[in-house]
Amino acid sequence: MKKRLGIDIDGTVTCPSTFIPYLNQSFQKELTLAEITQYNLAPLYGTTEEEMDQWMEQYEAVIYEQAPLAQHALEIINSWKDEYELFYISARGKHLYDITEQWFQKNGVHYHHIELVGSHDKIAAVKAFDIAAFFEDKYDNACDIAEQCGIPVILFDTPYNQGPLPKQVIRVNTWIEAKQQLGQWFHAVQGDISL
Repeated sequence: MKKRLGIDIDGTVTCPSTFIPYLNQSFQKELTLAEITQYNLAPLYGTTEEEMDQWMEQYEAVIYEQAPLAQHALEIINSWKDEYELFYISARGKHLYDITEQWFQKNGVHYHHIELVGSHDKIAAVKAFDIAAFFEDKYDNACDIAEQCGIPVILFDTPYNQGPLPKQVIRVNTWIEAKQQLGQWFHAVQGDISL
């Protein structure tokens, strides 16, 4: 039976700087990804969380439709399509399913299943789908999934996800590194030292 990979979408499959140009335009700022040092964007843009939520509701569909892929994500993910089952588990709301699926099809990103959970709590979905490893960009999600589900989590390094990591969370800079780490992890688990 094929192992299932759980993959977050935003900031993981898509480029972590996707939202910044839209935010900068709306809030008259000139922030770069390097300056986005926390996940909560409201303080960085001088607004309230409520206003940021309203902004998201207004712009999310357009942004998700046009989101650029993270570098090497397409080639690495598609190289796994026959070896693993690819399950995307995202905090996006269910009302965004059609836009999300169309984006996957338009960009040629392979998928077996897309689950939009509507919140950042992905633990139940990870357990329900028997995910063997997870790919994430949100710091607390990565730590929680690793600790509560007992699986390796590949965390894509960004300025907004810094902090100490539990043993099963592996920080990487690129999808190429992510593929190497996944291979090493699964081979180590199987006791196979040949990579």
